[in-house]
Parts: sequence; C-alpha cells; structure tokens
Amino acid sequence: MAVSKVSMNSALKLELQTGVDDGGSPVYRTRSLNNVKATAADQDIFDVAAALAELQEYTLTGVGRQDNASLVSE
Repeated sequence: MAVSKVSMNSALKLELQTGVDDGGSPVYRTRSLNNVKATAADQDIFDVAAALAELQEYTLTGVGRQDNASLVSE
C-alpha cells in the first residue's frame, strides 16, 4: 500500500528577543501566524516576516516556517 503526503497549511514563526535575564542572557519569545498557504513561496513568507518585524517592539532574531501535512494511503 502506497502512502502520499497531502500538504495542508503552514505557520510563520517569528522569534523575537524581548530582553535579557538577570544573568545577561537574551530572552526570546515566538509569535506564530497560522493558516499560511502551503503553496506560499519561502521568499514571500520571509518578506512578510520582515515587514511584520518593523511593526514589533522587539528585535527579530529568526524566521521559521512550519509545514503541516496529512499522510493518506492510496
């Protein structure tokens, strides 16, 4: 029995540095934006993240993409 992957949606993850702790180490928080089209190009997602970063109070330190998919038998 063959199995195929069916792409669902994606999520955009923004990693922000929100400050430093008592020891001087950076503190990070992640903001997620769900229901991104699975067919969206990586460059487009990165460009949106960069635009959203300008609206944030904190410094953007990383951009991630989390893809979701279902496995179905054929």
